[in-house]
Amino acid sequence: MTLGASVQFRGVSKTYDGQALVVDGLDLAIHSGEFLTLLGPSGSGKTTTLMMLAGFEVPTSGEINLDGRSLTNVPPYKRSIGMVFQNYALFPHMTVEENLAFPLQARGVSASEASARIRRALEMVQLAEFATRRPAQLSGGQQQRVAVARSLVYQPSLVLMDEPLGALDKQLREQMQLELKHIHQSVGATFVYVTHDQDEALTMSDRVAVFNDGKIQQLDTPEHLYEKPENAFVAQFIGENNRFTGQVEEVSGNLCRVSVDGGVTMLATSVPGLLAGSRSAVSVRPEVVAVDPIDVGYDNRLTTQVLETIYHGDHLRIRVRIAENDQFIVKIPRQLCSGPYEVGQPCEVAWMAHDCRALLDAPE
Repeated sequence: MTLGASVQFRGVSKTYDGQALVVDGLDLAIHSGEFLTLLGPSGSGKTTTLMMLAGFEVPTSGEINLDGRSLTNVPPYKRSIGMVFQNYALFPHMTVEENLAFPLQARGVSASEASARIRRALEMVQLAEFATRRPAQLSGGQQQRVAVARSLVYQPSLVLMDEPLGALDKQLREQMQLELKHIHQSVGATFVYVTHDQDEALTMSDRVAVFNDGKIQQLDTPEHLYEKPENAFVAQFIGENNRFTGQVEEVSGNLCRVSVDGGVTMLATSVPGLLAGSRSAVSVRPEVVAVDPIDVGYDNRLTTQVLETIYHGDHLRIRVRIAENDQFIVKIPRQLCSGPYEVGQPCEVAWMAHDCRALLDAPE
């Protein structure tokens, strides 16, 4: 098992035109052996951060350390970092085995040692029987596995992946997510992964850094990002979210009462720093909402009517209007559906305060 590397970004910024900061004062500690995903929309700074760590981009200011040593003035080929790209970057004229041998030859590994490492790497990605094939003779998923094996064959302590599954279809992408997670667990290297796919980040990662406007908005475990977003951007970007904006009427402990635009009052869990009188973005996940519940103990209970129903096989989606939000979505697992729910049918929706978060910012 490879010992993972630790990485430290200290005050790292990057600008291409001397004015706009693509990465803005980044402070980030990546733990040895963890699977960290950099997640965010296009232009958020996540890929530039990865490229600076790889050595393909140079920070405008700040410092990046690898295992306590500065990477300033260290060229990419001397960083001993494994890289996996979306386009695979395989040599088309070489066999799978020859593609894996190339980085070992460049590092002066003996032929016998190289042969053993190649065999182990191909077994890890379940491609041992494809060693003599060329990339054109492989499927997209198989080519991606070869690219992963090549990044691991020289046993780097740090592996960087730039949207490596983006070109695969949905089913194969989900399969590869689990395979990458298992490979990470078996090799022990530090993985830093870039994606704009929220489900991918939640599935594979130990921690996720959510980027926007060159800054990390929240760095946390997948569970905390989804269930306890710290601001409105994270709540909106991670998973599905019903959002309201309004004014905080009162705060008591970790609960608050918010008068949302449209005249409805909600009881919610408040984030630290939320004060009475301030504007707030209120977040409610679709799956925590009950429709026509028998239980009377819900903190929030509102009367509305069905605007639309959408069948999704394993669950039913119901769209209703709450206050000024006519895109309020409820997700009901198929086995809990007591419907049918007809368009125009009156109904009640309800949820608990601990499933509803009042956040500091309220973007329009």
